[in-house]
Amino acid sequence: MDENTRYQVLRNDEEQYSLWPVDVEVPAGWHAVGKEGTEAECSAYVDEVWTDMRPRSLRERMEGAGA
Repeated sequence: MDENTRYQVLRNDEEQYSLWPVDVEVPAGWHAVGKEGTEAECSAYVDEVWTDMRPRSLRERMEGAGA
């Protein structure tokens, strides 16, 4: 990652996030969430929205088990 690259924020079906260069094709299983910017801007966005690092499937299992 370099300071001149523009990034976008991606999220997968497990609600995990990643930064990805805007000029590179989004990999299968990932979807753009609509946030683009510098690495720092995108990282700050991810820090704000990704408050529970557990994958969605694990959260759902734990909620179903009453944990």
